[in-house]
Parts: sequence; C-alpha cells; structure tokens
Amino acid sequence: MLLLGLLVLCLPALAWGRAFDLGQSTRCVPIPRHMGVCQDVGYSEMRLPNFLGHTSLEAEVVPRSEDWRPLLQTGCHAQARAFLCSLLAPVCLDTFIQPCRSLCVAVRDSCAPVLACQGHAWPSELDCDRFPAQEDMCLSPILKHASLFSKGLPQPACQDCPMVVELPPLKRVLDALCLNDFAVKAKMSRQRRPSGEAEFTVEGRVEFVRQGPLLPYDTQSMLHQWLLINRGCAQTLLRPGHSQLYLLTGTVRSDGTVTLDSLFPWHKKDVHLVLATRKWKHHRC
Repeated sequence: MLLLGLLVLCLPALAWGRAFDLGQSTRCVPIPRHMGVCQDVGYSEMRLPNFLGHTSLEAEVVPRSEDWRPLLQTGCHAQARAFLCSLLAPVCLDTFIQPCRSLCVAVRDSCAPVLACQGHAWPSELDCDRFPAQEDMCLSPILKHASLFSKGLPQPACQDCPMVVELPPLKRVLDALCLNDFAVKAKMSRQRRPSGEAEFTVEGRVEFVRQGPLLPYDTQSMLHQWLLINRGCAQTLLRPGHSQLYLLTGTVRSDGTVTLDSLFPWHKKDVHLVLATRKWKHHRC
C-alpha cells in the first residue's frame, strides 16, 4: 500500500491551492492500465478532476504522468512517485487527501536539482506552500525511506558533459588514469521505448581498471543513474539503437558525489587503450 500507508489522519482542514476548486464535483474512475507511472500504488481508482486540474484521462492525465517518468527513473527520492501520483491520480476516498507540505519539501529538495539537470525548473503548480501543513489530513513522509542520494554510497552528480577523446595517445590515457580516482570499462546503450522516449542502460558487467573508492556491487547501478540524471550528455554519447564500450575515468568528491572526467571510446583498432590498461598495473604516476 504505497500511498495509503502514508496517511496522517488529523484535523480535516484542507488548503487546495490554485489548481483545484474544493466546490467542484469529482467522480471516481479506474486508473488506466497504461498509466504505468501510477500502477501498483495501493489502490485502483482515482478522482477526476485531479489535484492538478486535469479533467481528461487520455488528453491530460496519462500524457502528463509520462512527462515525469525520466525524473522518477533517477530515484531522486524514495517517495517521489507517491507524491506525484497523489496529485495526478488522487485516491478515491470519502474525503480529499493531498500530500503534506513536508512531503513536498522532501521530494522537492531531492528532485529539483535533478530536474534542473534535465533542463526543467520545479513546476509552479507544485509550490509546496499550496499543500496542507503537517497537522492536517495529508500524505506524510515516511522517515525510514531514504533518498537515493543519502545512502552513503558514491552517487552520480549533475555535471557538464565529460570530454570524449577518440583514439588518444598512450600518454593521454595514462595521465587520465593517474589524475582521476577511478577508471572502468563499461558498455552503455541507448534504445527507444514504445512511447518514443530514449532508454539508457549499462550492459553487462563493469570492469575495473582502477577501482578507487567505487564499490563493485554498486558501480553498474551508479553509472546507470548517471546516464538518467545527465540525459543531455547521454543523448550525445550514445546513438539511438546502438551500444558503445567506453573507458571512463572520474572522481569521487568529498561530498560523495561522482563526476566523470574523460570518456575514451573503446575501439578494437585503438591499441593505445589496450596498452594503457595493461601498463597501468606497473605504471608510476
């Protein structure tokens, strides 16, 4: 029960904000099966109009829910989906249930920087001041749910796109291995979802050339999250329908965030990459 488990039942004093008129009539409708973002949220019926003022499932609710998929895929906050679905597909109960202001603030603080990295500002209709305070009847944060960015593991950061170096000289590769905290070989791909949206993945195992502070069990997931957060860079690095093997070098900063510095496309004809990764075991920086 993803959303219903968040309910805090107190005084029913509700502030509805700009997008929803408490006096207007609503009806309960099934959540469409093809509205994947809000499937398996603990209930099957939603109110229409919703709390964002959408009145049409097919023309507004379902397309707008898909707009949020790239952000939700980053895992920027454990309760981001619960927060958004409480607005897009509000649970159909005897009373109206909005997210608490504290839940909005928690999700906004974790996800707004990721949204900015994807080229979007936090929407004005999600201004946290429009939501009821904690003492009202609302969906409350669950403290045991930690954000992706607070687990104590190296986490990907929003950054300027790293340099891509084609057919580098041997010294250039060795310098990158010396100057950065880690270096890994990873095959990344870009496919197209049925909706037309780009889907980025890291295929197979990640091979360490220089492990540094990275964790073997977490690195593939971390690189995948980097692609999702830095979608603009990912679209530049990867052609639709293709995969590319890269040697990636990067740094883990003092705050635990990971940035990539250089990407070397791994081509069979590039002997310098092969030599550099072999010589690295005995190389002195």
